[in-house]
Amino acid sequence: MTTASYSHIAAQFSERIRVATEAGTPLRLRGGGSKDWYGQAPQGELLDTRAYAGIVSYEPTELVITARCGTPLAEIEALLARHQQMLAFEPPRHGAASTIGGVVASALSGPRRASAGAVRDFVLGAVLMDGHGEALRFGGQVMKNVAGYDVSRLLAGSLGTLGLILEVSLKVLPVPLREASLRFEMSEIDALRNLNQWAGQPLPISASCWHRGVLSLRLSGAEAAVEAAQRKLGGVPLDDFAAFWTSLRDQTHGYFEDGGSLWRLSVPPAASAIILRGEQLIEWGGAQRWLKVEATDAEQAAGIRRTVAAAGGHATLFRSADKSVGVFHPLAPAVAKIHERLKQSFDPAGIFNPGRMYQ
Repeated sequence: MTTASYSHIAAQFSERIRVATEAGTPLRLRGGGSKDWYGQAPQGELLDTRAYAGIVSYEPTELVITARCGTPLAEIEALLARHQQMLAFEPPRHGAASTIGGVVASALSGPRRASAGAVRDFVLGAVLMDGHGEALRFGGQVMKNVAGYDVSRLLAGSLGTLGLILEVSLKVLPVPLREASLRFEMSEIDALRNLNQWAGQPLPISASCWHRGVLSLRLSGAEAAVEAAQRKLGGVPLDDFAAFWTSLRDQTHGYFEDGGSLWRLSVPPAASAIILRGEQLIEWGGAQRWLKVEATDAEQAAGIRRTVAAAGGHATLFRSADKSVGVFHPLAPAVAKIHERLKQSFDPAGIFNPGRMYQ
């Protein structure tokens, strides 16, 4: 498509948004729909972003890529792979239709997040269309440009509630020269203790997972660093380790396949074992702990959130047939006020993905 064609699509988006704002009509911003299940139930008339797709610019030597919101994640990763580069936060697929706009809006990260950083850490700039149909540019396309940087980062995890993300500029990183994975049989307590000890040492650990008495580690880096870490740590080499970490990233691992409710518990890595009824899987050096239960009622949800808050974290109802207890951990009053002011600034009529995060 030509530049004029993309300008025409953006103009159509702008007109649609202006009309919706004037009429107070809610809009459901969506790309491939691969994350429709995340957050509260989507509401409003569909505004499909997939027509606004394509790589705007890519500078391998500058480690920066800029793409339109409807660009398939698979297309971006294929381009990066040809240059031995990657999105280091390992965005989960959750379906082949995943788009880069949805990657940023959901801010979900994969196994490498603890060592490389979260989605927001890689957002250098963005173009946002607000509730007036105006395209606002924040940040830039180079890592040293920090103008408006915080606003760009705010879009990560906003689930489209602040506006339509038209474009994003993301920092990319080289693919590690060498990777290997190890397995250790140990209890949850021992796994958490070891993970915290290893985190304070110069070890190239890029991912971790504890489940059912087995701790798995991934090592990434230079050949010498990975080999030295293998000799130091011991353990048993993990066969077909790429498929294992991919199954965690995309949640095709057997742990995630059963029904019921799935909670994501975010806690300090040094937090001790969290005693809750249900099966757990631990990632990110202890910072992300999944809890799987048969069902979730209001009393149980409150208990889970109290327990996790006492450990210094928060709990998200990640997947569930019934989300009436609320998906995201309730905000403190002061933080809720900040959310409200941000929403009012970018979307005064409240048309964008209403209720997707909080009522």
